[in-house]
Amino acid sequence: MIHDSSVVIAAERLSQTAYQILAAISQQKNDPEIAVSVVTILELAHGIARADTPARRAGRQKFLDDLLAGMPIHPVTIGIALRAGQIDGRLQATGQRMPIADLLIGSTALELGYSVATANVRHFAMLPGLVIEQL
Repeated sequence: MIHDSSVVIAAERLSQTAYQILAAISQQKNDPEIAVSVVTILELAHGIARADTPARRAGRQKFLDDLLAGMPIHPVTIGIALRAGQIDGRLQATGQRMPIADLLIGSTALELGYSVATANVRHFAMLPGLVIEQL
């Protein structure tokens, strides 16, 4: 299961640690293979840079550091990039657009044979064959 940014951001906003969210989702879904895309790391780093207080920045940094220490991170490989490009081309040919971050996260899951855990079903539903775990 690949976790979309919306899942880990929601956990951080609820003042849960990365360890708490990992344990809760693993127990809830009974899925020991939980990971994130490197794109989620990019989005979390963006959130750290945009933090409006030093305390919030430090909390977000701690959350990211713990996530990096405790969860597998999948890179965007050539196969994932090719799959994302093909999907994006087909979507745009029908007038649909999908945010590049969600496209890469979803393509990572498809390429690895994983589902996606997300609170953002609308975007991920655009990816044919993707199993979505709504959280």
